[in-house]
Parts: sequence; C-alpha cells; structure tokens
Amino acid sequence: MDTGIHAKHWTRQQAIDYGIEASEVERYVVMPGQACSYMVGQLKILELRDRAKQALGAKFKLPEFHNLMITTGTVPLELLERQVDAWIKIVAARP
Repeated sequence: MDTGIHAKHWTRQQAIDYGIEASEVERYVVMPGQACSYMVGQLKILELRDRAKQALGAKFKLPEFHNLMITTGTVPLELLERQVDAWIKIVAARP
C-alpha cells in the first residue's frame, strides 16, 4: 500500500479499498517508507534473536536479549548486529 500511494499515486480511498484502515493510510501518507523500514528492522531483530538462541542454547535468556535491544537504542542494523554478536560472546563465556 505504501508503494501504491507514493509510486502509483493511489488516492486515499484506493488505499482504504485495498484493505487498510483509514488511520493507517494517514500514517503511510505522512511517513513514506516507515512501514517498510519497521518491517526490515523487525525481521533483523528476529534473525538476531534466533542467532543468539542457537548460539547460546540454555544460556539464552529472553529478558537479557530484550534488555540488550533496549539499552543499545536506535542504531543502524549493522551496529545492532555487532552488539548482539559481542553479547553472544560475553554470555557464552559465562560459567
């Protein structure tokens, strides 16, 4: 729908007819690409979580992973990946 509005010049009504709620259409209109970037970030975080789970096994603790995400803050995904890799090494080295 984001592409429809911004590249194909859909009207607001066309976007609503596509199946998106009016409030969501408003968000897409004022923040082009936001939904796409949100999804890319979500997929990357899920990938990193799976990587950490696989690497750490029983040492993986979801609250610790969440804390890492929150304390790292808003950073490019490449830096987030580096932080997670460093965290995995630290946790793996724990007795």
